[in-house]
Amino acid sequence: MINKDGLTHHISAQFNAELEEIRSHLLAMGGLVEKQVNDAVSALVTADSGLAAQVRSVDGQINQMERDIDEECVRILARRQPAASDLRLIISISKSVIDLERIGDEATKIAKRAIELCESGEAPKGYVEIRHIGEQVRKMVQEALDAFARYDADLALSVAQYDKQVDREYKSALRELVTYMMEDPRSISRVLSVIWALRSLERIGDHARNIAELVIYLVRGTDVRHTGLAKQGQPKADDSQA
Repeated sequence: MINKDGLTHHISAQFNAELEEIRSHLLAMGGLVEKQVNDAVSALVTADSGLAAQVRSVDGQINQMERDIDEECVRILARRQPAASDLRLIISISKSVIDLERIGDEATKIAKRAIELCESGEAPKGYVEIRHIGEQVRKMVQEALDAFARYDADLALSVAQYDKQVDREYKSALRELVTYMMEDPRSISRVLSVIWALRSLERIGDHARNIAELVIYLVRGTDVRHTGLAKQGQPKADDSQA
């Protein structure tokens, strides 16, 4: 079992500082992405094209943060050749920034849909679902990042497991919106924009789950993509810093 202390004690104080710096950069990127998701959903449901434009303008900054963190990870791997838990930390950070960047991309897509719907003028059906699922996936992103910050495998597990609930609600909303379009063909274009926004939210939930699974890998050394989440209810007795 790994905890924060287990990841931050080295003979080299400089190495400690380097690891903490890239972790801090990951969490800063995560905070920006979380805000992007929240603002994108708000822009859509409140028909705020200005806020939607702000969301889209942040995309380049997030892409640059991903590149910078990747470079930091490569630099540490080359110079320090880390082993055991430190290697898992760097791998987890390197993979998590990919998911964060993709969450940013999905938020940008939602903002684009918000601008399109603002221009169409009429609020279509589906905004209640957008607001509800949007809050759920924003919380998933927030808690996945909190789990990373605290090396909390239990919180990460709950985030990963919650993704199934989001998937169910997404499918339910999708069925309802398809039925609505069939009953009112005039709504098809507008409701399709809502459906694509919901699809982006569902994908954000998937990426939050990926980050949560990386936290479990970091803390427990277990790749739950292959062993499954059901077996992760409690840490194994032989969990160790390996």
